[in-house]
Amino acid sequence: MEEPMSTSNIPQTDSIEELARFWDRHDVTDFEDQLEEVSEPVFERETTVRVHLPCKEAEMLKALAQSRGVHDADLIRQWILERIHAS
Repeated sequence: MEEPMSTSNIPQTDSIEELARFWDRHDVTDFEDQLEEVSEPVFERETTVRVHLPCKEAEMLKALAQSRGVHDADLIRQWILERIHAS
């Protein structure tokens, strides 16, 4: 079993994994003096967009993505981002 982190301050990091390890070993009540209330969201959420394709085109997309070694959703995301940044 890992030993608890010895620190008197909350880590200043954007790493979810590092923060999760820290809070797995510490209690928030020990850091009440370091906490501050925020009025805006800290993490941005992604939005899911559905794209309906005919079966033939969906199969072609999957084959193309597989030939590039990526998931079809990642290939679609890449194409969309390329178009957004090109405009």
